[in-house]
Amino acid sequence: MALVSMRDMLYHAHHNGYAVGAFDLVSLEFLEGIMTAAERCRSPVILSLAESHFNYFDFELIMPAVEAAARRSPVPVAIHLDHGTSLTSAVRAIRLGCTGVMVDASHEPLSENIRSTRAVVDMAHACGVPVEGELGYVPGVEGEDAVRHPGEIAYTTVAEARTYVEKTGVDFLAVSVGTVHGRMQGRPRLDWQRLEQINETLEIPLVIHGGTGLSDDQFHRLISRGVAKINYYTALADMAGRQVRANAGAEHNGSYTDLMEGVRDAISAEVERCMRVWGSIERAPELLTRCTPWSPVEHVIIYNVSAISEPEAEAMMAEGRKVLSAIPGVREVITGRAVQENAKYRYTWLVRFCHPKVIDSYREHPAHVSFADTLFRPVASERISIDYQTLDMEYTAESASQDIAVAWQVPRNEPRTTG
Repeated sequence: MALVSMRDMLYHAHHNGYAVGAFDLVSLEFLEGIMTAAERCRSPVILSLAESHFNYFDFELIMPAVEAAARRSPVPVAIHLDHGTSLTSAVRAIRLGCTGVMVDASHEPLSENIRSTRAVVDMAHACGVPVEGELGYVPGVEGEDAVRHPGEIAYTTVAEARTYVEKTGVDFLAVSVGTVHGRMQGRPRLDWQRLEQINETLEIPLVIHGGTGLSDDQFHRLISRGVAKINYYTALADMAGRQVRANAGAEHNGSYTDLMEGVRDAISAEVERCMRVWGSIERAPELLTRCTPWSPVEHVIIYNVSAISEPEAEAMMAEGRKVLSAIPGVREVITGRAVQENAKYRYTWLVRFCHPKVIDSYREHPAHVSFADTLFRPVASERISIDYQTLDMEYTAESASQDIAVAWQVPRNEPRTTG
């Protein structure tokens, strides 16, 4: 698998003068188009899901597909919650498989933005998950005309950026230097000096929201001034829409599948164009040697109970599933009973953590301590527990290069031309 640490990914980009695309997706056509381009370009990629788009799809239903696409890919992939609105949103996103989260409190006064962001950072870092914050105001909404969501750009200041990063501990910062979300009217005028000063002051990966409408030269200048992540959606949505309209014109009685024909290819072509402009192509093999694989942990307990009946044991497990599954970093809680009547141990817990760091934060969490000390340990003195990572999660640069060569159907060490 090539699901990797988003922090490692973006710091590599920041130190090596390129940017990774964070492409918002709203359907399987978007997901497949984005991944096809990334694998064709041998490029790292961030699969981004914006909370503002949750009306278009069921977040819980689409995430297994997103995670499966990331895990089976030979290129480095991160999964990101874009424009999360609250601590609750971030906890949910991590539970569902996001390996990076953004909290957007940029519309709040600086003190409240810092307070809200710090709460997310404390929670997410205890789960091994990096956090993107935003400072300043970028007008508009993803996928719509910026003029429909008016508001003056509030530029990020150097002084506030320094204070914000120091007090929140964010890993990446989205800055406002003149871009807008959605479709832009006219040519954007970006404040290059401001961006350069922020980059020199912070020395962390910077993020640009509102990539649609910028020129190749503007992208190059952004990247040279510390931008390592570029959010991109509106142009993809527009290209998909044009393809559907073209299909509708050609097939007046066409079915849904007729209307969707070519949408993935249109999305893929635009994503590939961006990756070439942003300099992320052919970075996958090197990046895989520098990134920590994203390796979940499974916490297993096998045990017997005493002094309570089987219905009481089942009630205890039901309460545990409810309480423990709400702890940040816990992805799933499963309880079970042995199939064989003569098994040495009768019951089991399987608790899936998103990251090894959750072993400690889970153990110390008040909800776990209370449940374990009050309901579980008093009746389960005979028990064995183990934390483990599954071996098939291991992924090396050598195996990645093999997978990429197979995907491209070319001999290894003979790179395919990409002109």
